[in-house]
Amino acid sequence: MRALKGQVQHYDWGSTDAIPAILGIRPDGTPWAEYWLGAHPKAPSTLPDGTPLDQWLTHHPDELGAASREAFGDRLPFLLKILSADHALSIQAHPSREQAEKGFAAENKAGVPLNAPDRIFRDDWPKPEMIVALTDFDALCGFRDPSSSVVLLSGLGEVDGLNEVLAPLSHNGGLATLVAAVLSDDGDVTAVVEGVVSASRTYLNDGADEDVRSLATTAVELWEDHPGDPSILVALLMNRVRLAPGQQIHLGAGTMHAYLGGTGVEIMANSDNVLRGGLTSKYVDVKALLDHANMTPETCVAEYAEQVSSGIGRYRTEFPEFRLWELKSHDDTLALPAAELGRILLVTEGQLVAHWGTTNCELSSGQSAWLSAGDKVMVSGQGRGFLASAGIGAR
Repeated sequence: MRALKGQVQHYDWGSTDAIPAILGIRPDGTPWAEYWLGAHPKAPSTLPDGTPLDQWLTHHPDELGAASREAFGDRLPFLLKILSADHALSIQAHPSREQAEKGFAAENKAGVPLNAPDRIFRDDWPKPEMIVALTDFDALCGFRDPSSSVVLLSGLGEVDGLNEVLAPLSHNGGLATLVAAVLSDDGDVTAVVEGVVSASRTYLNDGADEDVRSLATTAVELWEDHPGDPSILVALLMNRVRLAPGQQIHLGAGTMHAYLGGTGVEIMANSDNVLRGGLTSKYVDVKALLDHANMTPETCVAEYAEQVSSGIGRYRTEFPEFRLWELKSHDDTLALPAAELGRILLVTEGQLVAHWGTTNCELSSGQSAWLSAGDKVMVSGQGRGFLASAGIGAR
């Protein structure tokens, strides 16, 4: 067991104070969007002597655990983050493992440089992910039933040209047709979206239906962050969900999503593969997006952790790359799960004491530790934390 220090990412959409508050650092006025804990080569966490975790694991791969090494090689398969957003992130989807392997090989064969702005597949890994809310957290995930979207948008009142734009939704495969048209906009859709935003502002002044108000809120918020962006209409076809603290949503291959605001703990497969679908100045490949994204309606349900023992809850996923547990204050000392795998322990509130053999390690809010496979660690104290491991072989 070794103390671990993460890396901060200062993206424009980040909040200025939430992550510094968790880390016990004075805000500096810049956006602190993400705090990375893991062995990602772009920003690996460091051990107390300054050794990057990815470098350490290269020389000590046994610390990953046999099941993880057999499935993923000598590479930590997950990346743990604290994420805090004041503004919406891009609409995006991620590939499956098969899609990533095929796409990565094809772009390599075509000679597309790994750092090219129009490169889609940066590696050959999938990128499933999960976000657990630390505060109220708003997100878009998956498309709602198209007929419901038509009803909600109609509830805003008359908008010139909207019915014509939405016409494909009445046909089979119409959702993909509409998304392609919106993302390839020649200007007509933008004018319609501006009308939708105007109608949304009016509705928020006197409209009563909560579902329509939620859609109107999304339209106005996104226009403020991305004025003139036609992809706002794509966002309005998606499910909006608010996570209460402690709830999660998990996102598999192809699910379109966008985080809108709030602070949470995120875990994902250790990959950079993103297919963007709007609300961004970065490259959007419409054909690639439609080839990989799920263009059929799907639900988006927030879930709490399932209690597996007193003080320990496990978040439900079926992804082999990661598993996540929530740890809460408890009178008894807790035995941490997945001792056969390499793990990362993060404290987000109060203080937890990790006991390993004769060693006691006090971890306050924002502090973390690397737990090697085979480390049988007990935890006590008054605090809240999260434990991350590979999903495969986790018990």
